[in-house]
Amino acid sequence: MPQNSAPQTLDLFPIGNCAVSALIDRSGRFVWACAPRVDSDPVFSALLSDVDPGSVAATGVWDVDVDRAVSTTQAYLRNTPVLRTEITDADGAKIEIIDFAPRYQQFGRIFRPTAFIRLIRPVSGTARITLRVRPTAQWGARLAELTSGSNHIRYLCSDLTMRLTTDCPVSHILEERTFRLEQPIALFLGPDEGFGAEVGSTCEKMLRETTAYWMTWVRGLAIPLDWQAAVIRAAITLKLCVHEETGAIVAALTTSIPEHADSGRNWDYRYCWMRDAYYVVQALNRLGAVDILENYLGYLRNIVDRAAGGHIQPLFGVGFEPQLTERFAPDLPGYRGMGPVRIGNQAFEHQQHDVYGQIVLSSTQAFFDERLLRQATVADFEALEPVGERAFQLHDKPDASLWEFRGRANVHTYSAVMCWAACDRLGNAAEKLGLPDRARFWNGRAAMVRATIDAAAWNAELGRFAATFGGDELDASLLQLVDLRFISANDPRNIATVAAVESGLRKGSYLLRYAIPDDFGEPKTAFNICTFWLIEAMHLAGRAEEARALFEDMLARRTAAGLLSEDIGFSDGELWGNYPQTYSLVGLINCAMLLSRPWSSVR
Repeated sequence: MPQNSAPQTLDLFPIGNCAVSALIDRSGRFVWACAPRVDSDPVFSALLSDVDPGSVAATGVWDVDVDRAVSTTQAYLRNTPVLRTEITDADGAKIEIIDFAPRYQQFGRIFRPTAFIRLIRPVSGTARITLRVRPTAQWGARLAELTSGSNHIRYLCSDLTMRLTTDCPVSHILEERTFRLEQPIALFLGPDEGFGAEVGSTCEKMLRETTAYWMTWVRGLAIPLDWQAAVIRAAITLKLCVHEETGAIVAALTTSIPEHADSGRNWDYRYCWMRDAYYVVQALNRLGAVDILENYLGYLRNIVDRAAGGHIQPLFGVGFEPQLTERFAPDLPGYRGMGPVRIGNQAFEHQQHDVYGQIVLSSTQAFFDERLLRQATVADFEALEPVGERAFQLHDKPDASLWEFRGRANVHTYSAVMCWAACDRLGNAAEKLGLPDRARFWNGRAAMVRATIDAAAWNAELGRFAATFGGDELDASLLQLVDLRFISANDPRNIATVAAVESGLRKGSYLLRYAIPDDFGEPKTAFNICTFWLIEAMHLAGRAEEARALFEDMLARRTAAGLLSEDIGFSDGELWGNYPQTYSLVGLINCAMLLSRPWSSVR
């Protein structure tokens, strides 16, 4: 019998190793995992099926079903993405499942195979379990074909063949036979290669090495005094969103989780947006995690080289792929049956002019940070100048905005301010490099863009900045003008704009991106990072207690894994949108760093 079946939710625990990742539900089932890359065909696809993953008919799931299960508890091993699930049956027998993707230093490099490990151990008594390993192929169209040997099973998935190596009797898995768990079992699902060692002890060694790697990485973070566990979990998960081979940072690990019920707002977020990645490295820099910045800068240099001074699209595949043509997966009905399931993202065709600012801002630290293995050079500055020139040329031209409107274009204030920031930061870099002529040039460009924004984005009649040039619209990105150093927090123009944004876009505890109808109608959920932007604005306005209370409310909305998706229902607090969402975790980290008591207060 399936254990404790329940409707699909986003209450999921991610595991990963910066090469592959998986999402595990509250019953210990793999319900989502793509391989060999985060943007590949899912090997486990039950998250987007309308069949309950606990049903015996479910496919796209990796289940450890405990006969007559009555309770399940889950938690990560401290300061790691290694998940422990404990399941108790009606007689009090208990088992534990340890799930992780191997990652550790080996032979002078990081070992991060396309592999998942499950260690299943008896804790007390003798439970009866059934192992169901049902990977899918062709976006849920069929079960993966399989062949088997004496201690392994080969699954022919869409983009690769995976081999499950185990010390469990293979026929138990092939026949989905219920059996007594009398001794530990190890399962290694990885490349179609021979496993040249004893599987149980080798997987246990990999667990020790992986745990040590993550705990050591966390030890190097400069975390705030307050909300330490929340910040650590967010930082680990942001690192799981890195495709380390190239340095790309994806916006989320999933595709097509709708922004609200039956909305049709179902997007594929398994790609690298210049904007999202900028916010990720900015947040992790505040924690001192420069390893991710350094790797991402290599990704950016490749993108900039390919552009050759021309148009740069807002997102790319993790392997620099420019074409992300949007299509549907007809055999997957979608999260709770709320399709469509999209593969690819049409936004790669958009004009989003803020991208030029985000590339320069992400790159600027390398001119100043002495810790980096590769500091930026004059040649790097010269390669960035065409990006700045594009920003200058486009700062007053219409685009789709950071919200990626599909049906209209305006000159958006946020995009224009990002273009200003590109010119301004190039001026800073030129000064650091001892290039006074280039500093004067870029500072002059920045001044011209600033003058345009001050004239066109300021709505004198309403006494505040507008989201578009010459318009009266509000959107939450206006709260970013302070963070971008375009305006000071105590500037009367900022105070008026913040007040207008809060009055016009706040719904209870949450902040909308915008309130006007878009291509899909009126928004029915709030965008989580926007609420974090409001918290920052409250704090900077001297409303510290309000800011902390609202931050605590947002923390209370996290999943059991300590994470957030993209959106939240402002009427019921339910999480919607792709998960885990880097934007939301960035907001959590930034607010914790801003609101926390200083370490000196307890020393």
